[in-house]
Amino acid sequence: MVTLKTEREIELMHEAGKILAACHKEIAKMVKPGVTTKQIDDFVEKFLAERGATPEQKGFQGYKYATCASINDEICHGFPRARPLENGDLVTIDMVVNLNGALADSAWTYAVGDVSSELERLMEVTESSLYKGIEQAKAGNRIGDIGHAIQTYVENEGFSVVRDFTGHGIGPTLHEDPQIPHFGAPGKGGRLKPGHVITIEPMVNTGDWQSKMTSNGWTATTRDGGHSAQYEHTIAITKEGPVILTSQESL
Repeated sequence: MVTLKTEREIELMHEAGKILAACHKEIAKMVKPGVTTKQIDDFVEKFLAERGATPEQKGFQGYKYATCASINDEICHGFPRARPLENGDLVTIDMVVNLNGALADSAWTYAVGDVSSELERLMEVTESSLYKGIEQAKAGNRIGDIGHAIQTYVENEGFSVVRDFTGHGIGPTLHEDPQIPHFGAPGKGGRLKPGHVITIEPMVNTGDWQSKMTSNGWTATTRDGGHSAQYEHTIAITKEGPVILTSQESL
């Protein structure tokens, strides 16, 4: 079911988004060789608690952590772990913040120390593709306009867009309709309306787009062993245009 949010509900989700964005800014300072994603996960839980918020995905369908932490060929839903990050790694930290029932969702990919020029470019293209998708998230446009903008840009840059995982509606529950694919044809799919709140979260690979599941039942990796990056914002569709509820720009 698709739910339309009121201006007040969007304001509350924006407050959750500000906490989430501030947390990502602190994570950026932490990520370096020798740090573990378990340490990052512990930090996030404490950071949120100090601000009266909770990690929404902890306990979701039995998930045990405050964050998802996906390293190198892991596309999404990687478990935080005690393995130290190494120079040249990529790590994506994805979290959902619940502030008094209002949700916000954002993922960000971080370079660990010095990464290769290919991985620097992967990060740049993936982040840019997110904003190209957001540009299409306007009332009156269709969902396919978002995916087409992302897919066209990414593939023209020589990378591939994961198709097995999509963005989604959010609030008051974690995953709601509509689904927001990061590929597709313009002019297709449902029409965006003021009050929609969605995530746009392209996952982009250096190699093929296909994924496989690991034995833990949660983590998806690239099928060919290539690297993957992801950037995600929570977006409110308004009459004036898309509003990024998880923006880090003004912090």
